This record gives sequence, structure tokens and C-alpha cells, in this order.
Amino acid sequence: MRRLTQKEAGAYYTPDPVVTSLLQWAVRHDEDRLLDPSCGDGRFIAGHRNAVGIEQDLQATQTAMGRAPWALVHEGDFFSWAAETAERFECAAGNPPFIRYQTFNGEMRARAMALCASLGAQFSGLASSWAPFLVGTASLLKPGGRMAFVVPAEIGHAPYAAPLLEYLVSRFNTVHVVAVQSKLFPELSEDCWLLYTDGFEGTTQEIRLSILDRFRPSGRPPREFTRVSVREWRSEWNRRLRPYLISQHARELYRQVATSGDTPRLGDLASVGIGYVSGANDFFHLRPSEAEKWDVPGKLLHPTVRNGRALPATRVTTAIVERWKRNDDPILLLKLSKTDDLPRSVRRYLNTEAGLEARQAYKCRVRDPWYSVPDVQVPDYFLSYMSGLEPSLVRNDAHCTCTNSVHSVRLKSASAKRYLATWGSEFVQLSCELEGHPLGGGMLKLEPREATQVALPSRRAIERLPGAIVAEAVRTLRTWRHYGES
Repeated sequence: MRRLTQKEAGAYYTPDPVVTSLLQWAVRHDEDRLLDPSCGDGRFIAGHRNAVGIEQDLQATQTAMGRAPWALVHEGDFFSWAAETAERFECAAGNPPFIRYQTFNGEMRARAMALCASLGAQFSGLASSWAPFLVGTASLLKPGGRMAFVVPAEIGHAPYAAPLLEYLVSRFNTVHVVAVQSKLFPELSEDCWLLYTDGFEGTTQEIRLSILDRFRPSGRPPREFTRVSVREWRSEWNRRLRPYLISQHARELYRQVATSGDTPRLGDLASVGIGYVSGANDFFHLRPSEAEKWDVPGKLLHPTVRNGRALPATRVTTAIVERWKRNDDPILLLKLSKTDDLPRSVRRYLNTEAGLEARQAYKCRVRDPWYSVPDVQVPDYFLSYMSGLEPSLVRNDAHCTCTNSVHSVRLKSASAKRYLATWGSEFVQLSCELEGHPLGGGMLKLEPREATQVALPSRRAIERLPGAIVAEAVRTLRTWRHYGES
């Protein structure tokens, strides 16, 4: 069997000061039994003489056994072991593997989902591996037990993390999340926070949230924290902790304006969706010189926006499209209907070596005919999918189409345009930060569902706001996603 790469396995090992800090809190007596559900090279189980580790990688298992010869180390799948073991633990600590849903699949995923469902935690198909790891681990604690883990910062905003937090607040007396701004793993784009839970088989109506600029070694969680009401977390902030990174005053301002009956959301004004998926971008997007070479009729070519980098500041005009053509950019989509009545020149192009290769691509292979790209629309606006400083909303005056790298925004009525005029305001930027989510490398990502929730108040309402508070909140959230860092 092929060995997983470090990235595929999520095998990034924890710095020693973090390990020591988590163990000092989790282990309170020498006789405490400690569990690390994904022990990797053994650095957590090496810190306590009464430890059990589970690890699926044989080489890492051997390293862990050498580092902690007194520990009991099981090689294999944690979820299979957790479903069968009768052993229970006073505490657990570690750094669960962060394997995204694309590679967290197959039998291992099925076992993880089945175990979590039996415990009352229902995860979506987009769940990464670490969240089910923590549910499975918690189920193996003795009454009063506790956990201390490194977790991805996605615990603060990812929809798939919400079932984990729901499970934890219904099973522990204390749930404490520690948001750390500086990276625990400088070599990774992924941010990591810390999670402490105590009093297994209890329950709580609050999530404690501590906010740190950087990690400082300590044998206990920070004494200062915000008490996040579980009710408010659910009802006001869509089960996200990220809004609590900004000041309470800023949160209250945002909520007051965003929930006003005079403030529509983008989804009230427009539909937001992805552009078309060609299946073979290099083949279906021609340069003007290529279109001329193959004698493709102009009526079968449609100018397109291939990615957000191509978007101008405010409008895509015919003059901009003409400039793209003069630059011989690959911006002409080969837009063919499902008819067999194609010009001879187009058939020659379809039967080139590039065409023979393109038709083998998955998206082309599963559609009939393979050369007819579906869902080609002409939106009213383009919305950038991933952004640096802020998402761009750009009017489509040139009647271009777009790929799925850019969102397609189609107005529900002509009157919607007056609300879109406030898009560049700091309040709308704040709304994008709160409704979207951070991505590695300082980027902000707006999924279509998230984009529909962006609040668009009137200019008069924005002018009445204390701008300094809104601006500071925007700066804070950009800092937390590391925008502008080298």
C-alpha cells in the first residue's frame, strides 16, 4: 500500500513547548491514563508514563515506541479501535491529523462517520478528519475526564466544525477555545488554535474564548476569556466563533445594522452562483490568434473572465475586452451547442491532439456531447471568489461570461443596483470578513452561500456609523487571516 505523504496524512508534529503545556494541564496525577488518538512520533505519550497511543503509520509507530517505550502503542485505524475498546481514560491530549475531506475518504471515513453518528454527532460530507477524531476521543473518557488538543483555526468558522462544538458543550462542564494569532506551525499556511475541555458527562451553556497574539507556554488555559453564550453563538453568529475576535462594540454595531429591516442581504437582491466548468480550460479558451488560425466563427466564441485576477476595479467594459484581445489573452470561450451541425473548421479543431486529450478529462467524458460546455451564463456582476484585501464586485457591461473561479451575480430586480453602490464601504468589507472565511496565505474566501449573507445597508445608514470602530474591526480580521504578511 502506498504510504501517504506528510500533507495527505496531516502529520505535522507539535512543537515541544505546546506539548508540555497541554500535558501539564491534562495530566493531574501519575496514575492518570492518557490517550493520544493519533500519536505520530510519540511526543505526547513520551511526556507521561501511563499513556496509550494510536497511529496508522508504521514508521511513525516505530518512532513513537522508541521514544516512549513504556507506552502502549497500537498501530492501525483509530476509529476501528475506538469502536471496539473497553478501555477508558482520565485524560487525552494531542494534535489530531488535519486531513481535508477530499482525502479523508473511503472505509476510514465511513467508520469515523458511523462512530460519531452513534455518539450523537452528525458531520457533513465536508468534514475534515480532526473533528471526528475529537468526538471519538471524548467518548473514551471516564466521567469527569478532560482533553487538551491542538486544533485547526477552522474550529472558529467552518460549518463542519459546528457539530463538534455542539457535541462538546453537551458533554463537558467546560469548553475553552484559545485563539492564537501567530502561527504555531510557521511552515504551514494553516492556523492552529488550542482546545481544552473538562468535566466529561457534564454540560455547559457557554464557550470560553481566549484571544492571544502568540502562544506562551503555560500549564493551564488563560485566565482571561470571553463567555460566549451557546444560544447567541447559535442564533446570532451562525455557530461561528470568529466574530468574537473583534470588539463587543463592533459586534453589536454590525448585528444592529445587519438585522435591521432596512438592510437587505446580497441574496435578497441577487442570485449568486459559480460560473461554468469547462473541464479542459486550456482547450476551450482560445486566444484570438488561435481562433483565427483555426477559422472558428466569431458567433461560436464568447468573451469570458477566467479568474478574479483579471477583474478590473469596477466594470468590465467592451474597451477592456478589446484590450484583452489585443494582448492575445486566452479569453474566448468555445461555446458550442449540443447540435452535430458544426462547421468543418470547428470539427478540425475538436479532432486535434489537444481535443483528443480534452475529451478524456472527467467533466468532458461524462457529458454528451463532450464539447458542449454547460451553464454558460451572462451575469450582471462578477464577484471574486478568493480575495486579498477585499472581495471585488464588478459590473458586467461587456456581457462576458465567467468560469467557476469567479462568482456569477444575477440581479433579481433593477432596483437592486442602488444597494450594490455601497459595496466598497468599510461596513460591507466587515460583512465580507464576517460572512466569509480565511484561507491560507492571507486570502479571504466567499462561498456562494456565504456571499448571499453579505449585508448591504443604505449609504445613509453607513454614514451614521462610528467609522473608526468599523475600520478597526476590519483591520483586526485581516490581521487574523495574515493579510499583507510576507
